Amino acid sequence: MTTQRVPDPGGAALRVPLRPPEQVMRLERMGSFFPTRLSFMPTLVRQICAEGWRFDRPEVALDENGWGHAVYRVDCGSRRYSLIAFSQALEPERRTDRVIAEAWDASFVLFDGTPTAEDIARLSTAVPNQEAARYRPTELVLSRANKSVRFFEHMVERLASGRQPDPSLLGGVGYLMRTTAVYGNGKFGIADRARIADRPELAGPFRAEMLTIYLIRCFTLDLVEHVARHRGGSRFAPLDRGFKRYLGIGNATGLGMAPFLASHPILIHNWMLARETALARSRSAPVADQGRRARFHALLERAIRHIGEWRVEDARQSQRIAVLRGELDTLRQRLGRGSLERDSEMPWDRLYRLAEREWSVEMQELMVSLLIELHPERVDDLSATMASHAETCFAPGMRLAELRALLHDRYRWAFTLDLEDPEQRRLFWYTSEEKLEPRLGDRFQEPGAEREMPLAVAVDAQALARALATASDTESVAEFLLRRPEFRSIVRRVQTVGRHPYAEIYDNLVAARCLPIDLLRCKLSFFGASKFDPKSDRWTRITLYQGAPLPDELDRPGASDWCFPSLDP
Repeated sequence: MTTQRVPDPGGAALRVPLRPPEQVMRLERMGSFFPTRLSFMPTLVRQICAEGWRFDRPEVALDENGWGHAVYRVDCGSRRYSLIAFSQALEPERRTDRVIAEAWDASFVLFDGTPTAEDIARLSTAVPNQEAARYRPTELVLSRANKSVRFFEHMVERLASGRQPDPSLLGGVGYLMRTTAVYGNGKFGIADRARIADRPELAGPFRAEMLTIYLIRCFTLDLVEHVARHRGGSRFAPLDRGFKRYLGIGNATGLGMAPFLASHPILIHNWMLARETALARSRSAPVADQGRRARFHALLERAIRHIGEWRVEDARQSQRIAVLRGELDTLRQRLGRGSLERDSEMPWDRLYRLAEREWSVEMQELMVSLLIELHPERVDDLSATMASHAETCFAPGMRLAELRALLHDRYRWAFTLDLEDPEQRRLFWYTSEEKLEPRLGDRFQEPGAEREMPLAVAVDAQALARALATASDTESVAEFLLRRPEFRSIVRRVQTVGRHPYAEIYDNLVAARCLPIDLLRCKLSFFGASKFDPKSDRWTRITLYQGAPLPDELDRPGASDWCFPSLDP
């Protein structure tokens, strides 16, 4: 299935196959993904630009310190949505990015329509309490954020005195606030996804959440200028537009996000299939004309500057970045010698194969992003294929002979594992009672393994194989499950992966060596996150919307072209 020829936008068959799931769906590679133009933030920005959405700020009720609330509204043509932002004083000892926090510098709700005074009054007591409060279906997304305190204060002090911020600090931080949660899809009583799934403006994956974050960015930029203006009076200077555009929204995220990739197999298949199809389409371009070569050189220079500004404390990621910088320099030198001009046939496929042959996985996946960005006319339609309303597959009439063959074909990787080795079964995933968030435990040191989430796929696959070994080939799945109902979940999973080959992660998620950080980076790359900054193997900080156009720039030519942002574009 993964090597079939599929139509490109011009109607021709692809000249290169899709990369097989056995290659793509490995944690090492998934943990090296970069955003692409199919990621959800750039896709949203392109839609905003194409459809002419209008933004305004109908209400601002902030005091001189920035405490109070403000309303940001977006008119999509057929509907309006409003971000209501609440800002409050927060004692330093209560400020934490951990999920156990009970207070934040700012809290937000995306409201369906334009809120009334009664709505704002009601939400002013609910939203700052986040999950401790109750909500109505008019509330679509719930979020909260903390200031990057030293940088926020530096920015206020500089603007209040008529100066711009220190560029080294600006480049080192990249955001004024970072969100610690962005909740949608019915959590804590807000609107279920079904309420908005058929709306064209919110139909894409996580579209309401991505819109919320964009509006939060607007609020943080206005907030810092508001406080600085009150503090500085006539000395105040507004933030330089280039600096303002560079500032994104930070995010701190951990294990709560990690199991999503394993628990939504069809959705993840759709994401991966779109990405791999986009790469294959780009590699299949038969020639590289002068304009396309110039565009690739420009994108490469952007990527070099972007990676040059990417600095982290994590030793593993720092080493990978150092290697990547060297490989980018090597690529620049090779292209400087005219290799693209010499590669007259299938030049982009040759370039990708060069990366795959000679360079790191990190460089290979950066090349994926470069090539997809290079061919918008070939790939942009794929963004419409990335949502999913389908349930997992279940075929009760399938004969066990077919199920057995499917299991051994799709889960060959699982049968290479020695599950008698305790290290292959050390971890277990569970949901915490206190915060209803996924967590990891040590099976041999901590209680609770009997309540683990069904993510020990390799363990379940081997157990199913043993059970099938003594069953009749002609027996149906339904008959088998009547006798062995404990296998219902893994049978459904095997049948799902049989129809959706990118639905499974080809690694053991309960092995001691499993790094949840790889799952986080993969998912965050589909959001469009940059400056991936691991703080351990279980949580990370990232930057969202860095370099994205500001609301008053969305109607300008080229506004949606903001990949690989850097402070010195």
